[in-house]
Amino acid sequence: MKVERLADGLVFPEGPAVLDDGSVAFVETNGSRVSIWHPDTGVRVLATTGGGPNACCLGSDGNLYVAQNRGIIGTWRADDVQPGCIQRVSPEGAVEILVTEIDGIELRQPNDLAFGPDGRLYFTDPGYFDLENKPDAGRIFALAPDGSGDLIAEREATYPNGIVVEPDGSVVWSESYPRRLVRRHPDGRIDELPQLPREDAVPDGLAIGGDGSLYVATLFAGGIDVLTADGRHQRTLDVGAINSNCTFAGRWLYITDFGSNPMAEQIEANGVLWRVELETAGLEPLRGRLV
Repeated sequence: MKVERLADGLVFPEGPAVLDDGSVAFVETNGSRVSIWHPDTGVRVLATTGGGPNACCLGSDGNLYVAQNRGIIGTWRADDVQPGCIQRVSPEGAVEILVTEIDGIELRQPNDLAFGPDGRLYFTDPGYFDLENKPDAGRIFALAPDGSGDLIAEREATYPNGIVVEPDGSVVWSESYPRRLVRRHPDGRIDELPQLPREDAVPDGLAIGGDGSLYVATLFAGGIDVLTADGRHQRTLDVGAINSNCTFAGRWLYITDFGSNPMAEQIEANGVLWRVELETAGLEPLRGRLV
């Protein structure tokens, strides 16, 4: 396994997306911005989104779609708090809000998002993060290209976090409080996968291996937990400190790492973007677009 440190000094990086030119877009949540790392020029800011952008994914139209959590995390408040929403960022850095509610339900704090083979954009909306009190019911939404949408699952006191969509249309998300993954099959059936074995591993973002395995970024424990498709622990990739998310481009796994606790009162710009070369390729995220 080859590990490379691509960039550091980031402000809580999250939700990476590999672009067609080999650069990597990611959000800097507490920096209220979307940034891009390029192998030749390093990191630049693409757009200021306001609030707390929590993840981005690349659309088939070349735009980035962003889960906006408003800008309320722990004691931190963004200078420009936004509504909970899905934003779109153009390649030139123009930012627009697409939706603030789904089927009459106001979005609270969208967290992660991924396109499915049906062209819909799936995203988690867990509400406020609080490991002790667990105040909000978490929701998973599906947003169609025409802007219509559905609430496809509601989970009490689990904090749905990272999300991916498998080739058959199954939606898999992490639940941070019970430390497990959950799969929703295309027929609506829901399976809860086994709890992660490491007690300090809080699952966040995830990616899909070429064999269907699941690569899970774990907050507070360091490393990427690699699980079988049915959730059994295989191994841990020893990289990063407080990993927030990951994505594949061929054999390369790109990982965002907070570097320090995002719930702390003091914001530190010590986040890192990592790249790990693996022996086999993973599945690259599907792309879609919203009209």
